[in-house]
Amino acid sequence: MTTATGTYAPRPGAAPLPRMIAAQAALETRMLLRNGEQLLLTVVIPTLLLVLFSSVDIVDTGSGKSVDFLAPGILALAVMSTAFTGQAIATGFERRYGVLKRLASSPLPRWGLMAAKTASVLVTEVLQVILLTAIALALGWSPHGNPFAVLLLLVLGTAAFSGLGLLMAGTLKAEATLAAANLVFLLLLVGGGVIVPLDRFGGAQHVLGLLPVSALSDGLRDVLQHGAGMPWGDLGILAVWAVVALGAAGRFFRWE
Repeated sequence: MTTATGTYAPRPGAAPLPRMIAAQAALETRMLLRNGEQLLLTVVIPTLLLVLFSSVDIVDTGSGKSVDFLAPGILALAVMSTAFTGQAIATGFERRYGVLKRLASSPLPRWGLMAAKTASVLVTEVLQVILLTAIALALGWSPHGNPFAVLLLLVLGTAAFSGLGLLMAGTLKAEATLAAANLVFLLLLVGGGVIVPLDRFGGAQHVLGLLPVSALSDGLRDVLQHGAGMPWGDLGILAVWAVVALGAAGRFFRWE
């Protein structure tokens, strides 16, 4: 009597790498959207700021409708809140509680985990952009310019802020990351040209203009408000920040 060799399911072994990254990215996205504090930071605060400052004449945004000035800055703020602040805090506590250490020992490679986190950030940003754009249009926003330039600015801005967030989360303790990320968020909200024009800061505007959120908000404003072409200066600033931040995060990030 002979016994036939069959095929059994599930088969042992790791899943294909793209499937592992996609599954981890979906998990990261669900965790982010279920976190009330992160949702407040990434969705509620930018939305409230857009509605409030567009409806009430609190800040002098120059000639034209306030929403035309504010909408690009709020889009930049949304990118910063997700790619930098939210990711830094979440990753910092994952590192503290040993989640990253356990994931690093799984079949998913470390660069795959970083790719999944980046994909999660991008998915969240797409939802943010859709929501904020719809609200801004309802408030009377009239965007102009090249959509490809907008996309390039958002991608480079995401890369820069993601690198800075991972660098902070991978080098500081979780509590320090929480405090520092929120402090930086508030400082850049005030002094990064998001709501208050940089020319209100006098001679300091040239230094503040080198910040990533300033470059992102000014670049988006040049394209969407003034209909400019490629804002090469702002793109260059964001590219430098992205290369330096991601390089430093890759070198100094500690998994334990």
